[in-house]
Amino acid sequence: MGKGFTDRSAQGSADAGDPKLPGRTYAIPFGTVWDAAARLANGGLRGWMAPRADDQEGVLEARVRGLILRFPADFVIRVSLDENVQTRVDLTAWRRHPGGDFGVNGRRIRRFCTALDRALGADGRQAVE
Repeated sequence: MGKGFTDRSAQGSADAGDPKLPGRTYAIPFGTVWDAAARLANGGLRGWMAPRADDQEGVLEARVRGLILRFPADFVIRVSLDENVQTRVDLTAWRRHPGGDFGVNGRRIRRFCTALDRALGADGRQAVE
């Protein structure tokens, strides 16, 4: 997993360059958020599969295949506690094939976050971006 981000990658975190991809902070226990994220990453969202999940590290590694072209993208989902003991979810994604992703990874991150909000019963007031 590369350190640099290119036009084939996207990052959803508090310090991401794109304000539309901020990740999530929840006033919900870690275990509840972890379980919901793991369900979504392991088949709860169409095309997603998470072959590695480590709740001690708070890391899920997932692979997502596109519905039409079927090019895979790799995702790392990090679930942790922030300095205020709130549960933080950050995502990083990148495509494996050459060329740009045309915003697909960013849309997948937003879709994951929206689905996670729904799974947790969180609305805009509970999921702080």
